[in-house]
Amino acid sequence: MEKLFGTDGVRGLANVELSPLLALQIGSAAAHVIVETQHKGKMLIGRDPRISGDILESALVAGVCSQGLDAVLVGVVTTPGVAYLTTSAGASAGVVISASHNPVEDNGIKFFGPDGYKLDDAVETHIEEHVPLFDELPRPTGGEVGRMIRKHEMAWEYAQHVKNAATRKLEGMKIVLDCANGAASELAPQIFSEVGGQVEAFNCSPNGININQSCGSLHPEQLTQKVRELGADVGLAFDGDADRVIMIDERGEIVDGDHVMAIYGLRQARARDLPANAVVGTVMSNIGLEIALAKENVKLIRAPVGDRYVSDEMRRIGAIVGGEKSGHIILSRHTTTGDGMVTALQILSIMVESGKRLSELASEMEEFPQMLVNVPVRERNGWNKVPEIVSAIESAEQKLSGRGRVFVRPSGTEKLIRVMAEGPDRDELESLVNEIADAVRTHFG
Repeated sequence: MEKLFGTDGVRGLANVELSPLLALQIGSAAAHVIVETQHKGKMLIGRDPRISGDILESALVAGVCSQGLDAVLVGVVTTPGVAYLTTSAGASAGVVISASHNPVEDNGIKFFGPDGYKLDDAVETHIEEHVPLFDELPRPTGGEVGRMIRKHEMAWEYAQHVKNAATRKLEGMKIVLDCANGAASELAPQIFSEVGGQVEAFNCSPNGININQSCGSLHPEQLTQKVRELGADVGLAFDGDADRVIMIDERGEIVDGDHVMAIYGLRQARARDLPANAVVGTVMSNIGLEIALAKENVKLIRAPVGDRYVSDEMRRIGAIVGGEKSGHIILSRHTTTGDGMVTALQILSIMVESGKRLSELASEMEEFPQMLVNVPVRERNGWNKVPEIVSAIESAEQKLSGRGRVFVRPSGTEKLIRVMAEGPDRDELESLVNEIADAVRTHFG
């Protein structure tokens, strides 16, 4: 059987690759593994508002309950909301049904352990091994069958937790929110208003099919325009499950995850409150972040791409901040996974505390030109054994030697090869990236 779990759970075309039958089998397998190790308990399940969530939730719950585990449904809530509520409710595991920033056609299933962290690879593998054994798994009967319990009000318990991330009142701050017609559509406007912000929110009307549609963190163009039009202090663009945020400064310029890590890391370093004296980024983090942090003798530790790898490295060295350029930031004193709303509230609090505008805070990091091209491919494995692709990469590396870097990797969630180059000359980078991308298209597309 082809491997199910990628770097962020199980993803696929909803109702085709990620079918109701597969969701049923995954729910049953996961519950069986939990019952096997913990004997009883409950699984907390949340979802984003995409239309396929209805069928996948129903199938997943059926599988969970068929193994004697109760399923607690918290309804539409963010991915970090599921992580937090799993822990606060004392659940044996948490599940979020979401494809995050992906288009509406896709969906996904990802698990959290009772500690609010994503499951270890070994546990996911154990679940995966039981998926094809659906018909052979023992099943309780009578009163031992699990129950489905709806507790949608728990989302507001999570909202209170998020508000605690604002260490300063945001009185008078003009904030524009783009909620991507996703899981934060109801929560975010209320949370940011309750901590004192003057909030203008849009793309907060999910209808099941408009999630991430030309909006949110992948498409901040509308938001930049609105920030300028309204003379706002800041704009915040979330993705479909609100585990990431892209910020817009008062000039309408993008402040991405690398800049956010620089702002937070430098502030903590100057306060002598940065455990491990390190920030955890990824192999894709801009070299400008590394240079900015070095001014305060802070190390940038690079993990593989994927928030779970960032989280693992943070826990290994005891770091309190890590993340990705995409705006997926983990602030471990507040959350176990990326949380766009928590991240935003922490940065807005730093703005109030310092009396500085977002553009001024972000200017401490100078971003080097970086070119990234995503190439659709037949499959994600084997590209690095094609001689023509390897030759194109080696040629680009030689041309940038000592002045920049090249990095090519498969996407963890989509059938894409990501080709990136970084250095001082944008025109040169564009040429080198396109040479590699053309080789990938020709021989593996």
